[in-house]
Amino acid sequence: MKEEKKRPTIKELPTHERPRERLIQNGDECLTDAELLGIIIRDGTPDYSAVDLAQGLLSKYGDFRKLGSVSIPELCGTKGIGPARAAQIKASLAIAKRFATIALQPQQQFKCSRDIFNHFHERLRGKKQENFLTVLLDNKNRIIKDLPISTGSLTSSIVHPREVFNPAIKESAASIIFVHNHPSGDPEPSKEDIQITQRLVEVGNIVGIKVLDHIIIGNDHFVSLKDKGIISV
Repeated sequence: MKEEKKRPTIKELPTHERPRERLIQNGDECLTDAELLGIIIRDGTPDYSAVDLAQGLLSKYGDFRKLGSVSIPELCGTKGIGPARAAQIKASLAIAKRFATIALQPQQQFKCSRDIFNHFHERLRGKKQENFLTVLLDNKNRIIKDLPISTGSLTSSIVHPREVFNPAIKESAASIIFVHNHPSGDPEPSKEDIQITQRLVEVGNIVGIKVLDHIIIGNDHFVSLKDKGIISV
């Protein structure tokens, strides 16, 4: 039986064919996703090059976005990927996510619901649990800060008015915007989403902090409860 010819390792390739050298000479546009990820992984195994390992991960998970939502223990379940390589992969994808997030600056104004979506989209998409955030605004609708409130399926016990409005009162916020994600990717509001929002709007009216909107973020789109007429401003 004819023995299968072993593929050359990256170090065995001519210099001009190695991904790192090609990146230095010609820029990232000339490299495939697997080659870019292979540079991050750096070293292969006796049987697989770093690019082979990268290609295996992309074949398994689909693309960088889906790969970014995979936990380190899950990555370590892939042959050839140990804790060190998994940490390198997670760190590189976390940098990419932060780079893609539009910076939120104090005193900045959100002009429409899409501005809110654009800022929080990359931060929340791909999360496996619901994350509920508040954005505090001054009396000219300028941003004071955004704050995480809860992680987990939205219920009235998790998103409690006290936890929502205490920081807003401390920061002297005039109004507030809620943001949360749907891990399913479908941003349509649930019955629970609407009930919690209506309850928070009522509490906001009592304490004098107006609820301007509640944005629910999915994979590539969002729903504004204000735009849907569920919140009246």
